[in-house]
Amino acid sequence: MKSIERKLIAQIAVLVFALSLVSSVARAQSTSGMAGSAMAAAQNAAEKLDINTATLDQLKALPGIGDAYSQKIIAGRPYRAKNQLVQKKVIPQSVYDKIKDLIIAKQPKAGAMAPAPK
Repeated sequence: MKSIERKLIAQIAVLVFALSLVSSVARAQSTSGMAGSAMAAAQNAAEKLDINTATLDQLKALPGIGDAYSQKIIAGRPYRAKNQLVQKKVIPQSVYDKIKDLIIAKQPKAGAMAPAPK
């Protein structure tokens, strides 16, 4: 009986080890996946065109944006959020739907708008 018990204990030990190994590998993959998606989101935000600082030519490069809409976007600055393009009736909703994933409305740093000391 003792040899059967030893075999059973050995098999249980191997099973516990295998489960802990699989668990740690799965945890490591999910953590790296989250880090990768966070980095992708940060990179995606960095690639978006800031409607508060973009030049006329940069705005015209967006789909559905020509000379007239580019001028209206620049004239309506600053924007707190990119959806203000539609709220302020600068561009129609159909054009906004084409460019909403390509633009961002960054806000200036807190000290950037402070007047220079005299």
